[in-house]
Amino acid sequence: MKLVLLLACLVTPLFAEKLPVLAAPDFKSPLDETWKIAHGSYEPKDGALVCAEKSENKHVAVLWHQVGWNTGVIEMEFRLDGSKTLILGCDGNTSAGLKHVGRFVVTPQQISIAEDSVKPSHTLTKLPADLKSGVWHKLRLEWNGDQIAIKLNDLTLQAQHAFLATPKTRSWIAVGGQTASIRSLKISGKL
Repeated sequence: MKLVLLLACLVTPLFAEKLPVLAAPDFKSPLDETWKIAHGSYEPKDGALVCAEKSENKHVAVLWHQVGWNTGVIEMEFRLDGSKTLILGCDGNTSAGLKHVGRFVVTPQQISIAEDSVKPSHTLTKLPADLKSGVWHKLRLEWNGDQIAIKLNDLTLQAQHAFLATPKTRSWIAVGGQTASIRSLKISGKL
């Protein structure tokens, strides 16, 4: 009985209300001014965003969506085209300035949720995964206050930490290794 209740908690949405859509690029034209490439390349091509590191950056490829929210949902499909890592995260204004708040990390073998009040990030929870390269995967990330819930294909993961409630000034996508592709991206949220 306890296991059934725990599983029900993991798949329960963090909120039922419909949030305003902040971004839903079609990836057939350049990204609008709310997006900024911090590192790497992010190129719209045939309805997908092709993401890759640039060796001269010596950093994973990072794309910022510079619209803040405290409650939000990021939905997308992604394909690991040889990349080792895909990360979705948020930054916020802290007592130490603009810093990472939390992140959802995808590797071919594992998914995890981490909070960033300490360095390196503190992993709150993780699950083994088997994410094949070249296959599209469906992802939904929900962030409400101090909680994050993830649904990736048939995997679900949820975590809670006080630092995750830090007001978000931007969300971001990072890709490490070779390339990854993203399609059907939608970011919804509110302050």
